[in-house]
Amino acid sequence: MSQFNEKKPIFLQIKEKIEDQIFKEQLKEHDQIPSTTQMVQFYKVNHITISKGINLLVDEEIIYKKRGVGMFVAAGAKEKLVQKRKDVFIENFAQPMVEEADKLGLSEQELDDIIKKLKERDTNDL
Repeated sequence: MSQFNEKKPIFLQIKEKIEDQIFKEQLKEHDQIPSTTQMVQFYKVNHITISKGINLLVDEEIIYKKRGVGMFVAAGAKEKLVQKRKDVFIENFAQPMVEEADKLGLSEQELDDIIKKLKERDTNDL
């Protein structure tokens, strides 16, 4: 079984794998990330695919290059990723939920109660 989802470009999945490692603090600020060569060997994909994913992280200032040394996690990278995920969560989940709640005529209190019940259910499932 492949470690990549066929529905999304592999370079984006490489980018997300590195982001997840930063998010989970497996990679911390100023830690060196694996080299492109190491990732090519590990993921069994070509150099250009790896580079494309890494360059997106450089563009977003999540990682930085030290010429001749390698790539490193930027200061504040985790906080940037948390904020980005919050923004995506609001846009993809919270906003549509609020819009649907408005269509259904749910009050803010009813919506709060629904969220609290769902969170309690998830906590009890642990």
